[in-house]
Amino acid sequence: MAALTDRLTLLGVTGFITEDETDVSEFLAESRKYWDYVDEKFLASVRGVCRVKFYLEASDAGRAELARLMEALPDCAPEVRTVRDEDWENNWKQYYKPLRVGKKLLIVPEWEETPETEGRAVLRLDPGLNFGTGKHATTQLCLEALEETVRPGVQMLDLGCGSGILAIAALLFGAAEAVGCDIDDKAPETVMANAALNGFGSDRISVLCGDVLGEGPIRRALAGRRFAVVTANIVADAVIALAPAAREYLLPGGVFIASGIIDGRQDGVRAALEAAGFPGPELRSRDGWNAFVCRT
Repeated sequence: MAALTDRLTLLGVTGFITEDETDVSEFLAESRKYWDYVDEKFLASVRGVCRVKFYLEASDAGRAELARLMEALPDCAPEVRTVRDEDWENNWKQYYKPLRVGKKLLIVPEWEETPETEGRAVLRLDPGLNFGTGKHATTQLCLEALEETVRPGVQMLDLGCGSGILAIAALLFGAAEAVGCDIDDKAPETVMANAALNGFGSDRISVLCGDVLGEGPIRRALAGRRFAVVTANIVADAVIALAPAAREYLLPGGVFIASGIIDGRQDGVRAALEAAGFPGPELRSRDGWNAFVCRT
C-alpha cells in the first residue's frame, strides 16, 4: 500500500483515498474506549480490502491522465467506475428534519424553516459531519432527563459535548451557564457556532478541549467548580472512567445523567456509578440503548 501511494505521489496524484482492513483493525483497537459496537455490515465491507482510490474528471483530459498513469504503473490493473458528481458534504442534510423531543424541546436544523412550535423551546443546530443531531436514542434520553432536572439559574457541565446540543438545551431549559468538555479539537468552534444560532454567547456557554481525566488544562480550569447537573453521553467504558470525576464536580443534591450505554453494559456501568458515590442510579432504556439518572 505505501509503495503504491508513494508512486502515485511521484506521478502527481493528490487527494487519493486508501482503504485497508489492517488500518481499520488498528484504529478500532487503539480507540476501543470510545465505542461499544461496530456495525457488522461495515466490518464485512472492509474485510480483505487493500486498495487506493482517486478521482479523475470524466472527460478527454481525465481519460488521458488515466492512460498516462497506467502506462507508468504497468503492474496495476485498475477498476474504473463512473460516479455522479455530488455534494457529499451536504447530502446528509436532506435526512435531518425538525425533531420533537420530550415535552418542551423542538430541534430544528439550521438550514430548515421552523415549523409550528406548539409552545416548545426551539434549539437550532448544525452538527457538522462529526457530531450528533439529537436523533439517536442516547441523546434523546439525555435531553428528556435534562428537561426534568434543570432548574432556572443552575450551572451544568457536559463531559463530551460534541455539537453542544445538551449544553444548549440546558440553557433553553433555564440554566444560567453551561460548560462543555471534549477531546475533539473541532468541538469548541462547533459548540460556539451552535450557541450563537440560539442567541447564547461566551457569557453563558464555554468549551474546554482536552482530556478531563488528565492533569491538564481542563482539570485546572474546573478546579473547585461544582455544578447542579453533569452529563456524559459517550460510551459505557467512558462513563465508567468518568463516574468519579462526575461525582467530584457535582453540588450536593446534584444530578449526573450518563448515557451512550449499549444493551449488555448496564450492570457494569451501574456498579461503577454506585462505587463512585451514586446510590440507586435510575435506569432508562430505548431502542437497545440505556441511560442512568444519578442523584447524590
